[in-house]
Amino acid sequence: MELRQLRAFVLAAETLNFAEAADRLCVTPSTFSQTIKSLENELKVDLFMRNSHETSLTEAGEEILPYAISTLQQAKYCEDRVMDLKNLKCGTLTLGITHSFKMVASEALLLFVRTHPNVRLKVYYKTMQELLEMLTNGLVDCVLSYKPSYPLSGIESHTLFDDRLSAIVSEVHPLATRKEIDLIELSHHSLVLPMPGMQARNALTDLANRKGIEINPQIEINEVVPLLNMVQESLMITILSRSSIDSFHNLRAIPIIGSEDMLVGSYHILKNSYRKQSLKVFIDMLNQAAILRKRMGLL
Repeated sequence: MELRQLRAFVLAAETLNFAEAADRLCVTPSTFSQTIKSLENELKVDLFMRNSHETSLTEAGEEILPYAISTLQQAKYCEDRVMDLKNLKCGTLTLGITHSFKMVASEALLLFVRTHPNVRLKVYYKTMQELLEMLTNGLVDCVLSYKPSYPLSGIESHTLFDDRLSAIVSEVHPLATRKEIDLIELSHHSLVLPMPGMQARNALTDLANRKGIEINPQIEINEVVPLLNMVQESLMITILSRSSIDSFHNLRAIPIIGSEDMLVGSYHILKNSYRKQSLKVFIDMLNQAAILRKRMGLL
């Protein structure tokens, strides 16, 4: 059973005149009659009674007419929804964002919500490992994080910008004017660090292991903003990405020697997966966000 057959049937039932219905569908009367006949043959029942004076619906025709109308309405609804999706008038975009990437993504998130208010946005903040598992299971459309140091099976990673692992201090800290700093020196200061599993902490651990340095923080926190607030209000030091302080004007980021290329801002999607129009638009916004343009030297 095809939609064109149902359209012809509904129109014939509405007009009870095959010639008029054929004209409204812009087909010849013979083509229209063949379409109705093919539907009757498929259903193995007559839908119309016709004589030289009038056309009327049979009992079977009366019975299926409401369902034919409903089917055509649902098909039109499907078409309309697809058009709405293409024009970002509906739909849902589900993102996974690591704690370390939260500050970087905030500008693009706000811009997307302002420009596409009819698209429902769902955001999960978790560790990269948790989010990549969600991506593999189809629970998120995309993961925003720093690129992991190991290959990801079945996942495409696309670079957005290069960042740098940095010591974050308040503007009044004695180290605030330093251009760069060695990890061994930092290990002797009071540290408030992201929890193990967070990407900045993972990068720090990799660097410390490479240099044979033991890092013993006084405090560990699993959220970036409380970390930065604590640094603002004390002489403690945290270690995060350089971009994490872009909206904290009274903090300073001191690049850590040897941490080049350790933090690469990326987005991750499943290989060979369908990419929603809303995701394409969001990634474009992310690429153009001022916070990223500054990272790439465009501002």
